Amino acid sequence: MASSSSAPLADDAVAAVAQSLFEADRSGTPIAPISSGRALTLPDAYAIQQRLVRLHEDTGRRPVGRKVGLTSAAMQEALGVDQPDFGVLFEDMLLADGVQVGTGDFIAPRVEPETAFRLARDLRGPGITAQDVRDAVDEAYPSLEIIDSRIADWKITLVDTVADNASCGAVVLGAPVAWQELDLAAIECALSVDGTVVETGLGSAVLGHPFNAVAWLANTLGELGDHLRAGDVIIPGSCTRAVPVVPGSEVHADFGPLGSVGISFAPVAS
Repeated sequence: MASSSSAPLADDAVAAVAQSLFEADRSGTPIAPISSGRALTLPDAYAIQQRLVRLHEDTGRRPVGRKVGLTSAAMQEALGVDQPDFGVLFEDMLLADGVQVGTGDFIAPRVEPETAFRLARDLRGPGITAQDVRDAVDEAYPSLEIIDSRIADWKITLVDTVADNASCGAVVLGAPVAWQELDLAAIECALSVDGTVVETGLGSAVLGHPFNAVAWLANTLGELGDHLRAGDVIIPGSCTRAVPVVPGSEVHADFGPLGSVGISFAPVAS
C-alpha cells in the first residue's frame, strides 16, 4: 500500500467520516464524495475503512473474507487509478446462485464477474507468491459481485472507494468446481444481462492471473500486520467492466469449464 508523508487524518475526523458512510449504508441515502474538500491519503482511507468495518461488526455482522478490487485494466481505467484496493466481506453479503434481490437493497448497484476462492489455510505476507495461493486454495467458484457506492452518483476517487469498504455490496457464489486442472488465466467469462452478452473477459485480466491478486492482498495485509485466514472467501477482482442493473434485470455469468452463476433483481411492483 502506498505511503504518504502527510500527517494522518485526526482520529475524530476518521470516526466522523466512517459514521457518515455507515449511516448512508443503513439509510440507503448516499453522501457527497468524502474526498471533496479534504486532502485524504490512501492510509487515511484505509483507517476510515477499518473504523467503518468495526461499526458494522458492532451490529453483529461477521467478516468472512476479503475482496480485491480494481485489478483489471478495464476497472482501473474506469476509475483512473493504477493500483488495486481491498475491502471486507461480511457473512450476510454471501448470496446463493439464482437468488432474487431488490434493487432497493442497494443504492446504485453494478455487477461484475469474478472467480471466487475459499482458503484451506492461512496466508501471511510478505513474500506470498501465486504458487502459495494455489497451494492454499480449497474451493473455487464462479461468482458475481454486486458493487455499490455510498457516494452519490459513483463520483468516486480511489480514496472514496477504499474508505467505503472498496464499494462492497454482495457476492453471489455458484457451485464449487474441480479447478485444479483448469488454467484460470485462460478461462473466458461472458457476462449477460437479460439474455444479451454485454461484456467478456479472461482471467488473465486480473493482474495476469487471479492468484496474483490474492497474493497481492496477502502481502499488502502483511504490511499492515494482518493476514488471510483459513476459511476466508476471497474475490480477486473482475475480468470485465462492471455493468449497471435496474429493477427486473437478470444477470448471468458463464465461465465455461468453471461453471456459471446468476442473479435477478426484482421488478418494480405494479
